[in-house]
Amino acid sequence: MNESSKIKAYFEEEHEFKDALLKLRAIFQETELTETFKWNSPVYTLNGKNVAGLARFKNHFGVWFFHGALLQDPKKLLFNAQEGKTKALRQLRYERISDIDKVQLKDFLKQAISNQKKGLDIKTASSGSEVALPDELKQAFAIHFGLEDAFHTLTPGLQKEYAEYITAAKQPKTRLSRLEKAIPLIKKRVGLNDKYKK
Repeated sequence: MNESSKIKAYFEEEHEFKDALLKLRAIFQETELTETFKWNSPVYTLNGKNVAGLARFKNHFGVWFFHGALLQDPKKLLFNAQEGKTKALRQLRYERISDIDKVQLKDFLKQAISNQKKGLDIKTASSGSEVALPDELKQAFAIHFGLEDAFHTLTPGLQKEYAEYITAAKQPKTRLSRLEKAIPLIKKRVGLNDKYKK
């Protein structure tokens, strides 16, 4: 299935937030962002850089801002899914279609686009002993519930193994396919090559 087919299928799937996600999509389509599909969700990019994405969960849905911590948020509407761990990602969370404030969302999108054009981003501080995580994996933490917690229960050696496996791929498409292979294994808290080890 190609990318456009995946996007079409995502928005046509029947669930309680279908109309709400279509409404959010229409707001995104009023911007200059490009619609792509990564980590089983729509992601909106500018010049190939991730700016925001849509996500739905059991009891809510929302918009992820990949560098949301840089956004001006005087009403404190943006949510950090993992306080103390997540540095840059922020979510605008909704429970009903009536919660969507188009003016507010467009303001956040305008800020996010402007920040991306200026090259503003948040670098995560890392000590020498920490594993340098690929961006694809960090962004997957935001979208896949429990993935980051599962990853951090792995030994440093296994964390490094996953990070290097994804980073070693030169093509973005290959990095994403490696990430998709890694996600279920990380959630099971097993190593990439455990099945080959006796």
